[in-house]
Amino acid sequence: MVFVQLGLAASVGLFDSLGPEGAAWLRLAWAGVLLLVLVRPRRSWFTRSSLLACVALGIVTAAMTILFMAAAARLPLGTASAIEFLGPLTVAAGRGRGVARLWVAPAAVGVVLLTEPWHGEADLAGVGFALGAAACWAAYILLTQYVGDEVSGIKGLAVSMPVAGVVATLVAGPATIPALTWELVLVGLGLALLVPVVPFALEMLALRRLSTAAFGTLMSLEPAIALVVGLVVLHQVPGAVPVIGLVCVVVAGIGAERGGARSRPPAPVAVDLSARA
Repeated sequence: MVFVQLGLAASVGLFDSLGPEGAAWLRLAWAGVLLLVLVRPRRSWFTRSSLLACVALGIVTAAMTILFMAAAARLPLGTASAIEFLGPLTVAAGRGRGVARLWVAPAAVGVVLLTEPWHGEADLAGVGFALGAAACWAAYILLTQYVGDEVSGIKGLAVSMPVAGVVATLVAGPATIPALTWELVLVGLGLALLVPVVPFALEMLALRRLSTAAFGTLMSLEPAIALVVGLVVLHQVPGAVPVIGLVCVVVAGIGAERGGARSRPPAPVAVDLSARA
C-alpha cells in the first residue's frame, strides 16, 4: 500500500507532460516489459482457464490504473483512494457473513463526506472515474486470487502485466508517445517498479494466504495512507469533514470482515502440455 501511494503521488508530476492516461500507460508499459523479460513465461505453466484469467486480469489492471489516474488528476489523492476502496470493501462485505454486509452503509456515508456534494464543487467526472476504478479493483482482487491459486509465485503477472501494457498502449499510446523524452522514459521505469511491479507481486502472494474478505479488510488502511502521502508529498491538506469521511470508510473496511486466513491455500497445478499431446 505504501509503494502504491508513493508511486501514485510521484506519477502526478507526469500529468503536465503526459496527462493522467499517459502517465498510467508509461508505468504499465514498463511493468509489462520488465516482467516479460525477468520471468519469461512459458505456455506449459498455464491451463487454458488460468491463461484466460491472466489475460482478463491484465485488461482489468489496465482499466483500473487508467481510471484511477484520471480520478487522481481531478480529486485529492486521499479522496480518490477512499472512493476506489469501495471495490475491495464490496468484496469483503459480499464474502463476509451476517452483519458484515451492513458495513457498506457507513462506507457510503464516508464517501459522501469526502466529496461534500452540498458545496457544489465535487468533480463529478473525478468521482465517476474513481467509482469505475473501484469496480475494476473488485474484479482485480477476485482474478488475482484465482490466478495466484492456479499459477505459482508471480508467473501469472508475467502474462497479465504485458497484456495490461498492450491495452494501455492501444488506449493512450498514440497520443502519448510523441510527447516522450528520454528523461520521461527513465522516470517511467522507476515508477513502474514502485507501482505496479512490486506491490502487485506482493498482492498476488498475499492473496494466496488470505481470504478476499481479509485482504479487503487490510486494504482499508490504504485511504489513510493515501491521505498521509497526499499531505506530505503533494501538500493536499484535507478539511475536517473529509477526514471524518475517510475515518468512516476505514472503519467500515475493518468492520466488514475482521478474520480471514485461508485455511488451505490450494497448490498450483503444473500442466504438462506435451503429455496431453
